[in-house]
Amino acid sequence: MLAEDLELIPGRWIGSKHPCFVIAEIGQNHQGNIYTAKQLIETAKKCGADCVKFQKAYNGEKFNKAALARPYLSKHSWGRTYGEHKKYLEFSDEDFRELRNYAEKVIKIPFTASAMDSKSVSFLESMKVPFIKIGSGDVKNIPLIRQAAATNIPLVISTGMSDMEGVQEIYATVKQLHKKFILLHCVSAYPPPPREINLRVISEFQDRFPDVHIGYSGHECGIGVCLAAVTKGARVIERHITLDKNLKGNDHHCSLEPKEFKQMVEEIRTIEAALGQRQKRIQDSELPCIAKLGKTIVAATNLSKGTVLTPECVKIKVAEPKGLDPKEYEGRRLNRDVAEDESITTQCVQTL
Repeated sequence: MLAEDLELIPGRWIGSKHPCFVIAEIGQNHQGNIYTAKQLIETAKKCGADCVKFQKAYNGEKFNKAALARPYLSKHSWGRTYGEHKKYLEFSDEDFRELRNYAEKVIKIPFTASAMDSKSVSFLESMKVPFIKIGSGDVKNIPLIRQAAATNIPLVISTGMSDMEGVQEIYATVKQLHKKFILLHCVSAYPPPPREINLRVISEFQDRFPDVHIGYSGHECGIGVCLAAVTKGARVIERHITLDKNLKGNDHHCSLEPKEFKQMVEEIRTIEAALGQRQKRIQDSELPCIAKLGKTIVAATNLSKGTVLTPECVKIKVAEPKGLDPKEYEGRRLNRDVAEDESITTQCVQTL
């Protein structure tokens, strides 16, 4: 059973006859600054993204005390411990509502987020987001996936840090509740080496899970892999967006700056147009070239009326006016004299 079209956000469908859905993953590239977050929302809209996505977490729900107390001495740290670092970057519920209002009412772009813990699922459900993202960190968190699926809100699920058996368990879990979900092929490295990206997994997902749509979430440098994913049939593309790759933070260096993100969206749209249909025919755009350069048959020498055309009688050239195609002279007889190098047209011949 092939996947039915899925309305991921109101009025925006996912399916073979619809444009690829592009998610601008803002994540925590906002640096904990709501003004920067709003800049990224506006930038994503200008770049052609279909929606913006943040990450929602309650640190006490996502991490235990020991994890939050862990020293965090990275150059990307916003605090002495991991808890201080995460606290600096997390937006409050009120911030999220303000950002959603800014995105949807001011900038006119859909807003959603990843749910990083059970409380976050409930919060996003209360916000009535168009879809909930389940990140790769929760591929084994079947209770969270089941809770998210039970909301009956569409889900977009990344599959990094999982093998095929794990993906099959995710698929079976959600299918028990509904079929409004999308699986994203993903490799959770920042960035992954190209040899480990394995875009052919998209085809494998399509074969194993034909009744759901498949997409790709990328963390590689550049846009080429995402474009290739579209040619493999990815219906959703998710990429991190940043204002500057050199900013402090783990994700910036493998995110796309505005110029890159805009180019990616534009080239995705070009690829979609170029993929077209599985039908080989002469295109309208080819007609001028056919008229200018298409080969035709001409008389190899002066030919008399009544001559039966043979390979020795003709040559194949670009000629004016256009005559018979090279494959069409056999079984024909001239009904008038034709001079050497003159085009042999349909008016010059009759069928034997």
